Amino acid sequence: MPSHSLRRRGLAVVLSLAVLPLATPSLVVAQSRPAERPAAPAPPPPPSPSSQAILRALEDAFVSVADRATPSVVNVSVKLKPEAVQEDAPSPELEERFREFFGPELFERFFRKRAPREEGRAAGSGVIVDPRGFVLTNNHVVENATAIEVRLSDDRKFKATLVGRDARTDLAVLKIDSPSPLPVADLGDSDKLRVGQWVIAIGNPFGLDRTVTAGIVSATGRTHVGVATYEAFIQTDASINPGNSGGPLLNLDGRVIGINTAIVSSGQGIGFAIPITMARDILTQLIARGRVVRGWLGVVIQDLTPELAAGFGVKEDAGVLVAEVMKDSPAGAAGLRPGDVITDFNGGKVKDVTDLQKRVAAVEPGRATPMTVTRDRTPTTLSVKVGEQPSDEAMAAAENGSESVLGLTLEPLTPETARQNRLTMRRGLLVTEVEPGSAGAEAGIKPGDAIVEVNRQPDGDVAAFQKLVAGLTPGQSVPVYLQRGGGRAEYVMLTAPRP
Repeated sequence: MPSHSLRRRGLAVVLSLAVLPLATPSLVVAQSRPAERPAAPAPPPPPSPSSQAILRALEDAFVSVADRATPSVVNVSVKLKPEAVQEDAPSPELEERFREFFGPELFERFFRKRAPREEGRAAGSGVIVDPRGFVLTNNHVVENATAIEVRLSDDRKFKATLVGRDARTDLAVLKIDSPSPLPVADLGDSDKLRVGQWVIAIGNPFGLDRTVTAGIVSATGRTHVGVATYEAFIQTDASINPGNSGGPLLNLDGRVIGINTAIVSSGQGIGFAIPITMARDILTQLIARGRVVRGWLGVVIQDLTPELAAGFGVKEDAGVLVAEVMKDSPAGAAGLRPGDVITDFNGGKVKDVTDLQKRVAAVEPGRATPMTVTRDRTPTTLSVKVGEQPSDEAMAAAENGSESVLGLTLEPLTPETARQNRLTMRRGLLVTEVEPGSAGAEAGIKPGDAIVEVNRQPDGDVAAFQKLVAGLTPGQSVPVYLQRGGGRAEYVMLTAPRP
C-alpha cells in the first residue's frame, strides 16, 4: 500500500477516536428527549472605553512623532571611490542568495535598479541637528565617498561637505547650505532611557524614503558588538534595515535619543543605535575641530578571567590587567608596568576594558589624573599625565614598526644615507617612500628628499614630526623645508588631509 494511503488512514483513525467519545452521550440523550438546537455563541464583549482611549493615545503619539521628526530626516547619497566599489561588490554566490531570499522582482527593484554597482553609489540616512545645516550620520555611510548629496523630505537636494568623521564611534558630520530655514530635530537624553520604553526609528531602508517603524528599548549600554571601538549601544527591536544607517531613533516626545547604526544579520528584531549623549560630544568636537581629541595612556589591556584574577591575587571584577606598556607613552612615564591591575581611574572604579577606554578618552590631554593599581597584591596610587590619542594611521604605523606619516615613510638621516642620496645636510629626516595620492605626494615630496625643518623648526626626530602632524586640523598647512638630491633646497606646503 502506498505510504500516503497509510497516512490518510492513520489520520482518519485519530479523528474517529477523537469524535466517538463525544458522539456516544449525544445518542443517549436523543433517546431520552427531543434533540435541541445548539445555542448560538455569545458575541465577544466590546472593548472598554478606557482600552480604546489608551490605544488611541499611543497611536496619536506615534503619529505625532512621525509628523514632527520626519522633515529633519534626510536621505544621504554618496558616490564611492572606485576601490571601495570593488571591495563592496558582492560575490555572484551572495547575489544569488539575496535573489532567492527576497525574490527576483524585489531583488531587481531595490538591489539592482536603485543602487547599481557600476555607478559606484551607496545610500543611507541622516538627521539635521543644527539650524546652520549640520547633519549627523554614520561614518560607514560616507567614509569612502568622493561626492555626497543630501535630499530632504520636501525633495530639495543639496551638495554636502564632510565636516569630519570619527571611525571609533562610527559617526560623521555633514554640512549643507540652504537659503531658507531647515527643519531641525530636537536632541534628547539617552542617559535616562529605560529598558521597555517605546522608540521610533525613521530612515530610508532599501531606498524606501522616510520609513517609520516602532519598537521598544531592548537593552542599554550594549558592548562587544564589534561595530566600533567605543560602544555603549542602545539595543532595540524597532525594524532597522540597510539604508537606515545614520537615521534617528526617537522617544515618544519626538526627541532623538540615538543614531541607528547596525543590525544582527543572523537574527530579527536586534538593532543597535549610538546613544545621543555620546553622539552629541562627537558632534561638538567635529564641528569645532574637524576631528575628535581623546585622552590616551599607551597601554594594551585585557579583561580579567577567573584564572588570571586568582593568579594576580585580585577579584575577577577588580579591574583590567595591563598586558603591555608602549614605549615613550604616558603610562610608561607614570610608572605603570605589565602585570599591574588598574582598579580605579580618575576617581571611579574600573569595570572592564570598555569602561576604562571610555574613561581615559574623556580626559582632556595634558591633565594629570589619579590612578590606582594593584601590583604584587598591593594597592599603589599613581598620577598619569594623559596624552592625546594618536590617529589610526599613526597607531597602525607604530604597530607595524613603520615610521609612515601622511604617506611619507621616514627615518633619521645619517651620514651614510646622506652620502647615498647626494645630500649635504647631516641632520633631518630621510624620505624613503611616498604613497601615491597621499598628502606627502600632493606636496611634491619625493623619495630621497631630506626634511630639514617643519614650520620653521629643525626636525630630526620621527616621533616629534608625528606629534606635530597629529596636532594639525584637517586642511591646515605648514611649510616644510627640504633638501633634494644634489643639494638643492626648497620649501613646500604640507597639508593635513580632510577626513
